[in-house]
Amino acid sequence: MARRRRAKVEEHENHERWLVSYADFITLLFAFFVVMYAISSVNEGKYKVLSNSLVNAFKNVTGEVGGQPIAILQGAPLLPPKPVAKPDRLPEQQKPDTLRAEQRQKMRNVADEIMQALQPLVAQGKVRLLETSRGVTIEINDSILFALGQANLQPQSASALQAVASVLAGSDFPITIEGHTDNVPISTPQFPSNWELSALRATTVLRLFNDAGVDAARLTAIGYGDTRPVETNTTTEGRARNRRVSILIDSNRPEEPTELKPQTATGN
Repeated sequence: MARRRRAKVEEHENHERWLVSYADFITLLFAFFVVMYAISSVNEGKYKVLSNSLVNAFKNVTGEVGGQPIAILQGAPLLPPKPVAKPDRLPEQQKPDTLRAEQRQKMRNVADEIMQALQPLVAQGKVRLLETSRGVTIEINDSILFALGQANLQPQSASALQAVASVLAGSDFPITIEGHTDNVPISTPQFPSNWELSALRATTVLRLFNDAGVDAARLTAIGYGDTRPVETNTTTEGRARNRRVSILIDSNRPEEPTELKPQTATGN
């Protein structure tokens, strides 16, 4: 009789096992709705709910008999969205452009002051101001500076150049003084050719600028002779225009030189 009772006890079926599967299904269904709700509007509070729900669901916390229920944080504080900081675009490329524009404006201000100082000569057509890619050029007809075939400044022109020098002394731009002649040849003991005449005329203006306070490190004198005419040399007016002194206010800063190394020959 004892054996029959023990067998009946062992053959007794557990009719509550469906609760385990049902609890798993409810847990996964809850997790699914949490995911759908979180996708609609993401914030930190909903993210925490989603995270906790998924962790507990896949750990099957409520699927075990006596398991703890999922704790859901209600009323989680909503954090305001953080503004997205937009970095400046290409600051390294814009910086040189900005500096170049500022330098160009400063150079134009210098040119305006020179034009005001030489206004009578500008009105007579003896002085022209030209803007190029390199900077501003003051073109002075040599008839108001030098006598024909000479390199000594005339007294009436010294005051005009002094006015120009006073403006340039307050700036820091490199200055190139160019001497130009017409194609009429010259051959004297002092000037064997137009090269020497144009170079000495440029140097004479350079010395006046330096004496007036322009730093010598900023000054350069070049003699071009008759190699760079701006008008034809077949007329008297054209030759008069070609005899000139040009003062270039250079906007380009000198760069540090880079030494070129000889290439090493490689054999085949």
